[in-house]
Amino acid sequence: MTLLREQHCEPIAKGTPHLSEEAVHGCMQEVPQWSLTSSHAAIHREFHFKNYYETMAFVNAVAWIAHQQDHHPDMEVGYNRCKVLYTTHTVAGLSLNDFICAAHIDTLLA
Repeated sequence: MTLLREQHCEPIAKGTPHLSEEAVHGCMQEVPQWSLTSSHAAIHREFHFKNYYETMAFVNAVAWIAHQQDHHPDMEVGYNRCKVLYTTHTVAGLSLNDFICAAHIDTLLA
């Protein structure tokens, strides 16, 4: 089995179903610091930094990953924190792409 951080996002056709609860929980094993939203339609993680410069460097790195993977998160940015949220609008829930991107982001701080 290929690790999420070694995979690349694939285009998702309209009408593709979101991941099953079982698949979501399997993927969560590889991104344990991420949390499911209460609706289980998205995953999120909040990152904390020493200062604004480090926060912005992280935001730019996440933007680069999003561009490379062609899968874009919602981000809330403050002086020393950044909350990243992934969901796949095409499937109205979670797709493998959300977890691939989360895993790539986790490698930034490994």
